[in-house]
Amino acid sequence: MSEPTEPQPVRYERVSVVEPGDIDDLGHVNNVVYLRWVQDVAAAHWEATIAPEERVDVAWVVLRHEIDYQHPAVLGDQVVACTWVGTARATTFERHTEILRASDRRVLARARSLWCPVNARTGRPRRLDPALNERFYS
Repeated sequence: MSEPTEPQPVRYERVSVVEPGDIDDLGHVNNVVYLRWVQDVAAAHWEATIAPEERVDVAWVVLRHEIDYQHPAVLGDQVVACTWVGTARATTFERHTEILRASDRRVLARARSLWCPVNARTGRPRRLDPALNERFYS
């Protein structure tokens, strides 16, 4: 009899194309654009996983972003932002993101973020129903 396996975080992907406005003076994607992709894919993952009526009272604020840049993206590249949840504590939730070039799946950047759920009306930190967090696992 095999032992039960731990639930694994579900990975969520979002594709973007590098546009002219994403390029900096050095001819590659500006670091602020990577941060935008990290935030956009996190929001999309939340919206794709949790029903609108369950999201209405919850907003998220970022406590920390750490991004390691490994290879540049350039104009016209199609990139894939892949995200998944990490450790959850009372009011902090870890999220991981990889930015990949779609053509060869080369990792361009890796990010680790800490998010805090807040009451959407008051902006005060709140606990999240553990059942909501469980939906991010298979």
